[in-house]
Amino acid sequence: MPQDTRPLVTGDYLHYMDKPLVREGDTICYGDMTEKCILILEIMSYKEVNGKKVPKNILIQVIDSKDPSKIIKQGSKEGLHDAFSLGVVWLDLALKSKD
Repeated sequence: MPQDTRPLVTGDYLHYMDKPLVREGDTICYGDMTEKCILILEIMSYKEVNGKKVPKNILIQVIDSKDPSKIIKQGSKEGLHDAFSLGVVWLDLALKSKD
């Protein structure tokens, strides 16, 4: 297996349940890149609530951290809270699996 030569990103990140949580644009990444998989939440659309733009439709993906094109589990949910809650459960199950 080839050596992973990607440089480590340094800096302080928001952590939730001891895992990094990073947002760039409409993409939210949650998880430790040294583990076998991570959670990706992609905000697909927004809605207006009390004059503020909030995420509406969210694509949920648990992907292989070494090969991001390999999707382990995928789905969608309405609302960021529901999508993140479901995604965290999927990530935990994927990390505990023997595969």
